[in-house]
Amino acid sequence: MAMPSHRRYHITTFGCQMNKADSERMAGILETMGYEWVAEPDEADLILYNTCTIRDNAEQKVYSYLGRQAKRKQTQPDLTLVVAGCVAQQEGEKLLRRVPELDLVMGPQHANRLQDLLEAVLNGSQVVATEPVHIMEDITQPRRDSTVTAWVNVIYGCNERCTYCVVPSVRGVEQSRSPQAIRAEMELLGQQGYREVTLLGQNIDAYGRDLPGTKPDGSHRHTFTDLLYFVHDVPGIERIRFATSHPRYFNERLIRACAELPKVCEHFHIPFQSGDNDILKAMARGYTHEKYRRIIDKIRDYVPDAAISADAIVGFPGETEEQFQNTLKLVAAIGFDQLNTAAYSPRPGTPAAQWQNQLPEEVKSDRLQRLNHLVAHIAAERSQRYLGRVEEILVEARNEKDPTQVMGRTRSNRLTFFPGKIEELKGKTLPVKITEVRAFSLTGVPLEAAVLQ
Repeated sequence: MAMPSHRRYHITTFGCQMNKADSERMAGILETMGYEWVAEPDEADLILYNTCTIRDNAEQKVYSYLGRQAKRKQTQPDLTLVVAGCVAQQEGEKLLRRVPELDLVMGPQHANRLQDLLEAVLNGSQVVATEPVHIMEDITQPRRDSTVTAWVNVIYGCNERCTYCVVPSVRGVEQSRSPQAIRAEMELLGQQGYREVTLLGQNIDAYGRDLPGTKPDGSHRHTFTDLLYFVHDVPGIERIRFATSHPRYFNERLIRACAELPKVCEHFHIPFQSGDNDILKAMARGYTHEKYRRIIDKIRDYVPDAAISADAIVGFPGETEEQFQNTLKLVAAIGFDQLNTAAYSPRPGTPAAQWQNQLPEEVKSDRLQRLNHLVAHIAAERSQRYLGRVEEILVEARNEKDPTQVMGRTRSNRLTFFPGKIEELKGKTLPVKITEVRAFSLTGVPLEAAVLQ
């Protein structure tokens, strides 16, 4: 097969953590094939855009980036252009018609097949890979962007049918990896020096429902809680996080496991999307705001200091000012440490996109601004509890804005900066006294060079 002589690649990732994990996996495959990473897309022989359909501007960005590179390809025919991820899945051949310079269009389920697909491209084919596949166990090691924290996928796809969301149609039905495969990947990461793992799933509480076997009481043999107990003692891994949870399936047993297992961090990411029951029903979320509040109360019973983060959508079709106020009330009542907010944007092929009661853009952006204002105010209040406290910080990197400082996170996922040399501290966990608090980050001083290993 004809391989380019100097092979350099660049990947641009849009969207969620699942996409970041997929990009790292694809980078791993490209490096196994002999490609080298370059920071500048214009210096690369292969450019891969790993795309997201959740936010409108991400889609527009992909087309503008592609346009630039398509021009370059006219003078550099050896340039390979790849679009992966959810836009690829959704648009399929339409992408090729719109940007004929594209070599490969591949849906997220095909991330592991990148080498085979590229071989077909290098043999002269233009390839569209968007048909559903059964996910093969993951054997290629990702080139991970951090050497301290890593993502590990535990379940792909989603069986929910939220009326605003394209994920089920682009990422396919739920497929859980076996507990043994997940543990083996974590053991390897521990040996390679990683200290923290985030277990990932679009709907992580659904883990194991599709795996064979039931317990004597008729419940599933493999639940996400069982998985936490199964992987908890992997050597070298000091911290375990997980995302994303769905309020419909979140249960007390999982909260109890998080309280009991010392490595599981005190941070829960549970999207609520809206604080209004009629909107939640229209979204097909399968819970009420009362149920959501009970989950948070239960978490605070077991883990009083836990950080809670979530996702929320404003301006869903038909949302009235009063219904939006219910979202504001929920946000104020719960006191989120962090909230990912978005104005609703209609996604092709989803039920809500067809509805006639869409809201004007100015109403959506006004509500988004008001929600963000409240979120920053509450996050700043929540940060106050850290002032003067000693927090365990796992050091990840240098502070880009101040090279005399390093950055890491508290167990509750607050970004923290403090003076230190990255060469000495990377991957170490240190007690740091917090001296300054901001809405979404902290500053501190290390306690007399003590290191917690």
